[in-house]
Amino acid sequence: MDLSIVILAAGKGTRMKSSLPKVLHKICGFEMLYYVIKEAKKISDDIKIVLYHEAKLIKEQISRYFDDIEFILQDHENYPGTGGAVMGIEAKHKKILVLNADMPLIQSSELEKFLVFGDQCQVVMSVIELENPDGYGRVLIENQNVKKIVEQKDATKEELKIKTVNAGVYLFERAFLKEYLPRLSNDNSQGEYYITDLIEFAVQNDKVVKPIIVDKESFKGVNSKYDLSEAETIMQNRIKKRFMANGVIMRLPETIYIEQSVEIEGESIIENGVSLIGNTKISNSHIKSNSIVEESFIENSSIGPICHIRPGCSIKNSHLGNFVEVKKSTLTGVKAGHLSYLGDSEIKDGTNVGAGTITCNYDGKNKHKTKIGKNVFIGSDTQLIAPVTIEDDVIIAAGSTINKDIKKGSLAISRAPIKIIKNFFYKFFGKDEL
Repeated sequence: MDLSIVILAAGKGTRMKSSLPKVLHKICGFEMLYYVIKEAKKISDDIKIVLYHEAKLIKEQISRYFDDIEFILQDHENYPGTGGAVMGIEAKHKKILVLNADMPLIQSSELEKFLVFGDQCQVVMSVIELENPDGYGRVLIENQNVKKIVEQKDATKEELKIKTVNAGVYLFERAFLKEYLPRLSNDNSQGEYYITDLIEFAVQNDKVVKPIIVDKESFKGVNSKYDLSEAETIMQNRIKKRFMANGVIMRLPETIYIEQSVEIEGESIIENGVSLIGNTKISNSHIKSNSIVEESFIENSSIGPICHIRPGCSIKNSHLGNFVEVKKSTLTGVKAGHLSYLGDSEIKDGTNVGAGTITCNYDGKNKHKTKIGKNVFIGSDTQLIAPVTIEDDVIIAAGSTINKDIKKGSLAISRAPIKIIKNFFYKFFGKDEL
């Protein structure tokens, strides 16, 4: 497609009240800028990101995802502002779409609409209709062309009645920018070069400026932590709607949190209060109330309620119940009903893990592996001191501490003999026996 895209990501984002650059604040697991680039790449092979504030950090973070985009450092000292951000950019194609990096809900299908006018005009600008446009600059449209952008403080009473406002995304002809960018002035109260002044130049010089009404949700900007939360709610609804359309059952979906990178397939059930994080995949499984699954694969299994699957797990054909925590483990055909910690472990088919079982995998310096074979019965309140291997068909008695390998078919018991002192209660409290 004959389209270059410039994404403006140079601002400080002071209204976010954060030391983290605004465009790196995350929504559903990814930075805001990530989403804008992802959608832009669907319609262009020439993506340029304009940076200034925390440029190095932003470049480092975003380069983890994309290796075929160009980062440009704005000459903010000499040319501040949105107009200054697009100065001196060498675009590959004759049409240039200018986006804002704080619009994480943008969709490529909406951006493609800017091309509907073809070569009929030099500029296309996005507009939205607001019931209450207070605080926004008004866009005056006559005969289906933009005639003026007027700031609220400069608007007449009649102009204040206009509900059409600037949405902040523009499509320019490359030749138009080459001619008119050098004419921009920073003779204003902020001392900045404004991209909106290009619209005024276009109108004054009889260039055609077409307005395009865009979807308010997709073009929502994020300028504060509250805006961030609203955008994440919208993104969550999109994610859940997609999964439910493919057959996933969700109980009280508004209470569920699912990150963008998660996959869910088959006839899976996700109950209320569940969080699915990172590169997690759920296949034909039931994730019960208030459970958390991070960076793990779950297949044909029941998880929870109130279960925590930490990163690096592969769990198949298993049932894990209340207050079970698993980390960096492979479980196949395992039952762990409640109150257990299974870390750095490998547990095979038919094994039952009793309540209170713990794999003691950390010795203060290093993590060690616990390997448990098939058809092992582990009694309640057992500690498995890694590294340790439990072979197939083993029974471990309740309350045991296992610090050596157990051979196939064995019974392992580790208990101190019980000692009973008669009448100790009465002696201790100085009471007579009744």
